[in-house]
Amino acid sequence: MIHPWNADLFRQLTADPEHLPHAILLHGPAGVGKLELANELARWALCQHPDLNGACGVCDACNWFNQGNHPDFRRVEPMEPEEEGAEASVKKAPKKGGRIIKVEAIREISEFLSLTAHRGGWRVALIQPAEFMNPAAANALLKTLEEPPARVLLLLVSHQMGRLLPTVISRCRKVAVPLPRREVALSWLRDAGLAEPGVLLAEAGGAPLAALGYADPERAARREAFLDLLAQPRSLDACQAAQAFQPLLAEAWGWLTRWVHDLLAQRLAGQPHYFPARSAAISRTAAICGLADLLAFQRELAQAGRWLRHPLNAQLLLESWLIRYGEIAGSQV
Repeated sequence: MIHPWNADLFRQLTADPEHLPHAILLHGPAGVGKLELANELARWALCQHPDLNGACGVCDACNWFNQGNHPDFRRVEPMEPEEEGAEASVKKAPKKGGRIIKVEAIREISEFLSLTAHRGGWRVALIQPAEFMNPAAANALLKTLEEPPARVLLLLVSHQMGRLLPTVISRCRKVAVPLPRREVALSWLRDAGLAEPGVLLAEAGGAPLAALGYADPERAARREAFLDLLAQPRSLDACQAAQAFQPLLAEAWGWLTRWVHDLLAQRLAGQPHYFPARSAAISRTAAICGLADLLAFQRELAQAGRWLRHPLNAQLLLESWLIRYGEIAGSQV
């Protein structure tokens, strides 16, 4: 499925099939439909009767693709460390490092791409998110990018292109997938069943698929409860809040990171970005905070995001962030 805001981009990429690049890097913020666009490009390349609007949807190749067993298509995604190896069914203790794409997976892709296509057409591999490749995997991919076999299409999807090796980036055709216009995103969200999508779209930074994922009423209640705490920094009990929200560390980190961004936006531009409905509390809190402290805390939170995939003590981690926030916002911690 191609989302309406990406339809023109799809037609641009498929306008000249004979000069299709061997590697396309789709990059942009999460939640704008990059993976869906990559899937449609793969389906179109493998279809027996494609046109500018996409794959036909009825040929044998399309049926195989839809069923997930097309012989000329492979998709690589990160795996948990405990999923690796022949004994993946055996319970193991989690390993540090989180989910990654390992070199073995990329070597398998390279071997697959060197084979003859099932029907003499394209062979397609999709890697997402490409920034999850470890250094060995990225270097292994370079060999295929530098000397690609004929009729090969590599599709890389990246939310954070800056984390990829420059040598990988330079050997791909870079295609930015931007945020859609706000009116288009709001219309699509309403069609998806959201009566008041504006708050969710703002929290998602304008990314409609992310906004749709935020639509759970229970999540909305958790968000409002957490923002209530941030809106009253002088009475914030960091220990109690961390105990309550530690099972939701990733959500809490996201809300705190956006809140700090809004405090900075209020100081520098006069209006919040993610939580406009909380503008009064944001304006009040921003006036208390030092600009240098906010900038330093924003960098600290950005760096701390890497710990979200590590098995650390979530409560202590969240408590440390909230204590730091309380100090910056003038609460008596």
